[in-house]
Amino acid sequence: MDLMTKIREKAQKSYKTIVLPEGEEERTLKAADILISDKIAKLILIGNIEKIKSEAKRLNLKNIEQAVLIDPLLSENRSRYAEIMVEIRKSKGLTTEQAFKQLDNPYYFGTIMIKAGDADGMVAGANCSTADTIRPALQYIKTLPGISIVSGAFIMILNDTNFGEDGLMVFADCAVHPNPTERELAEIAVATAQTTRAIAGFEPRIAMLSFSTKGSAKHEMVDKVVNATRIAKEMAPDLQIEGELQADAAIVEAIGQSKAPGSKIAGKANVLIFPTLEVGNIAYKLVQRLAKAEAVGPVLQGLAAPINDLSRGCSVSDIVNLVAITANQAAGE
Repeated sequence: MDLMTKIREKAQKSYKTIVLPEGEEERTLKAADILISDKIAKLILIGNIEKIKSEAKRLNLKNIEQAVLIDPLLSENRSRYAEIMVEIRKSKGLTTEQAFKQLDNPYYFGTIMIKAGDADGMVAGANCSTADTIRPALQYIKTLPGISIVSGAFIMILNDTNFGEDGLMVFADCAVHPNPTERELAEIAVATAQTTRAIAGFEPRIAMLSFSTKGSAKHEMVDKVVNATRIAKEMAPDLQIEGELQADAAIVEAIGQSKAPGSKIAGKANVLIFPTLEVGNIAYKLVQRLAKAEAVGPVLQGLAAPINDLSRGCSVSDIVNLVAITANQAAGE
């Protein structure tokens, strides 16, 4: 059974409620029809209800009527949601009038539904930028305790099962934070461990990557990784984590034994944490193209509730998969 099949089956068991704020968008509607048919998640579609129904009819989608359809401009919950927003942002001077204006925006509306306990997660981005998805989440959902930043992980499905966990690996951060500090890099490692357990379904063995292995080079960039590893261990003492390691020492057992003898992680890592975004982004794209690997993600991590961002070039299948992943995050399994 492949990974996405497992992820979908886990989502079916937990059957979480996921908000799709781009309810009028064609790919989103087609994905929603599949998600409802396969009972992967309970869905809330946000938009003009008549437009959603009309578009579903045009596309000959039979299952959309089983979703909850909400027009943010007409919702009976606007006052309740505005109260929640003002309470959270009163120190920033947010007024009730400003809260109502934000609720006109479907991305804010979907985010507040989660904060209010009316939904478990959200998937957006087919029609908007990453910033449009993340900004409301940072303002109202905020990050997990002990985590100050949002990062993005990719689950890499490799053809060579000798690497990682039978060919599965998790790479982070490859999508969000350009140059994390020592503390932030440690937080990325801890958040990625949770993503690995919840989505990929295996116990993480984390390598904190650098151009040095165990002191083979001296540089402030190496020091950053060494210190981040120490902080991560303090944050989560149960983690299997080691650094600093070069990439080959992390994933090739013979090289790992040679460069870091006695290490329980070197040569056996299934999670790779990159020191900066440029390194992570370049690495995952090279592995994806040169090794013909499948890259699932990015999965946003570090938020107090699961909210994930699509590419504007996403396919219907991408949306289905990301909703299933978001449901898995919400279940925390």
